Amino acid sequence: MRTTLLPQVYEHYWRPAFGRLFKGPFGPSMADEIRLAVELLALRPGQLALDVACGTGRFTRAFGQAVGAEGLAIGLDGAPAMLTRAVAETPVAAGVAYLRADAVEPPFPPSTVDAVCCFAALHMFAEPERALDSFARILRPGGRVVLLTSARRDWQPARIVDTAGGILSGQRMFDRGEIAAALRARGFVVITERFSGVTQIVAGKLPEAN
Repeated sequence: MRTTLLPQVYEHYWRPAFGRLFKGPFGPSMADEIRLAVELLALRPGQLALDVACGTGRFTRAFGQAVGAEGLAIGLDGAPAMLTRAVAETPVAAGVAYLRADAVEPPFPPSTVDAVCCFAALHMFAEPERALDSFARILRPGGRVVLLTSARRDWQPARIVDTAGGILSGQRMFDRGEIAAALRARGFVVITERFSGVTQIVAGKLPEAN
């Protein structure tokens, strides 16, 4: 994602097209994904939301609208070209900021973020488990996470195809239920899962402070 061409077509063509391929004909559109992310994160005015692997910032801008002038939505990405495009697409005073940083270890102190979103990226991380550790660490008590990532299908012939596709593309193919179990192991509760094609949207919430 370090070319200058991809950021120009990513938001309107590349991401929707590949999303449709992986989610199947009846899976959510990118606009549906954004609405669902805002809903599952239960964003409110004044909150701090982090959009990990934000790309051109389409989700980040929606989060900025949800948290309002009293809050802040931060889009984090490691690709300068993507962030340059995100800044260009974001109106001034939109309650949005962008940060070039490591998506696996976002540079935030413990218990400082209200919501973390990571869509269409976790399966590309070399150490996705460490990323989940980081998300749990930086979230406040009662904080929420929502993830869109790969989901290997249960039917054996389809699993073989999905596994081969993951090997050829160099991306991790998670089993259905694997991400939910990983979130539970990190203390998340109120887990929800939605499956479409070879993708899953998984959300979790940390317990409230006593």
